[in-house]
Amino acid sequence: MDVSEEKKLEKLGAFEISRKMLALAQKNEKSNIFLNAGRGNPNWIQTRARLAFCRLVEFGVKESQQTINNGIMAGYIQKDGIRERLFAFLDPDNREEDKFLIDAVNYCKEELGLNEDDVVAEWTNGVVANDYPVPDRCLVNTEKIINHYLQELSYEGAQLADQTQLFPTEGATAAIVYAFHSLAENHLLKKGDKIAINEPIFTPYLRIPELRDYQLVEVDLHSYEKNNWEIEPKEIEKLNDPSIKALIVVDPTNPTSKEFDKNALDAISQVVKKNPNLMIISDEVYGAFVPNFKSIYSVVPYNTMLVYSYSKLYGCTGWRLGVIGLNKDNVFDHNIANLPEDELKQLHKRYSSVVLDPDKMKFIDRLCADSRSIGLYHTAGLSTPQQIMETLFSLCHMLTSTNGGSDDPYIDIARKLVSERYNQLHEAMNAPEDETDTNTHYYSLIDIYRLAEKKYGKKFRDYLADDFQQVDFLLELAKKNGVVLVDGVGFGAKPGELRVSQANLPTDDYALIGKQVMELLKEYHEEYEKKQNK
Repeated sequence: MDVSEEKKLEKLGAFEISRKMLALAQKNEKSNIFLNAGRGNPNWIQTRARLAFCRLVEFGVKESQQTINNGIMAGYIQKDGIRERLFAFLDPDNREEDKFLIDAVNYCKEELGLNEDDVVAEWTNGVVANDYPVPDRCLVNTEKIINHYLQELSYEGAQLADQTQLFPTEGATAAIVYAFHSLAENHLLKKGDKIAINEPIFTPYLRIPELRDYQLVEVDLHSYEKNNWEIEPKEIEKLNDPSIKALIVVDPTNPTSKEFDKNALDAISQVVKKNPNLMIISDEVYGAFVPNFKSIYSVVPYNTMLVYSYSKLYGCTGWRLGVIGLNKDNVFDHNIANLPEDELKQLHKRYSSVVLDPDKMKFIDRLCADSRSIGLYHTAGLSTPQQIMETLFSLCHMLTSTNGGSDDPYIDIARKLVSERYNQLHEAMNAPEDETDTNTHYYSLIDIYRLAEKKYGKKFRDYLADDFQQVDFLLELAKKNGVVLVDGVGFGAKPGELRVSQANLPTDDYALIGKQVMELLKEYHEEYEKKQNK
């Protein structure tokens, strides 16, 4: 590409640029193995919940045949005595997933106080998917189970399971889309309003507020590599400004992979005292990858909308399993109640066709109704198989964790895997490593200019930064070496920073990626020396 084409390419989002490089990398000039480390999609799966799901489907079909059995047509499921029939169907001595299901049902009864037949009937009807989600926002026992799972993973130090209402969604992606849509529809965010965003951040969260639908003014809360990507309290203090209506965060961060530390959480606690109507949306997808994760929601539950996804930890991005959590007492409902009278009348009319008293409709239920454009509210909610999959993943953790959920053998394996890949990548490039407990190691943000200066000196760094477009190194890496990484600028990082995912390639490939990066850097340096010697 010439310079003008590269400038056009830079106007696209980070992931759109990455897609453009895939074809180049697959037919790379050196015939190297194609390595795409641009995606956050994990290359592992959790097996137990999936196998248990399949067994529930098999049981559900047999149960349905008890009421209608006409060739390949079966009937409906009866609840009375269904727990006993499930246990008779399962073979716990020979199948690990069967033992898990029995243990899970017993756990729901003994630890959560749930009725066994109600639980098994909800799971069985859910997996065969013969009904709309009822209730439409979240199945009754599913909400209780997921809340206790989140209590262990996210509500660190705060007993919030019984105070939190959940809306399962099609991954965290849908959760964010629904959130922005409902915030606008309910006059909580209006065109021209200020919202703060911690940067660098997952690139769509920078793009959505700019859309014509919202036209919000972004206030940047930036973290820097020189501070080990920790966001400093002085950045958070910008939120004291009451004209800032909302804060959008990813915690732990993407692409910098850092948990908000105690200083940052303390600063947020102080901010909401001065700006009590501040609405916080906290995407906490990567929380399980740091030990003793403490979420923003657990610190300021009144102000925070929790967004969680099972996709990264359990390797289930294709399932689209996410959830929104809101405290029963929250700032979103408070801010709606204090809207001007004309706007309240408009909202009364908007929701009057689906509830008898729309003025008392909770924001989390408005999210659910808005997700189906109000008119289709009766068919809203995440599909029942997806909701049951969320409960099974949740129970896998709850049955194996100790010390209040901080120790889980599966999570330990996942953490170790991404850490090994992180170490291989950084060692191959002789790049600085962050081994603190607040680093997920899920992504790395590599400063190619910093590597250039460390290896070849400041003059070469300046040459690389001044003489080439920011995407030039990425394009050459794909075209020549067959490696696809993601441009950090699209995440709000500075030019020259490249995001590497430690999730989606075999472990040994990360040393190879580091080697290819350094080889290409050497080629740029050789070209630089030729120009200097002319």
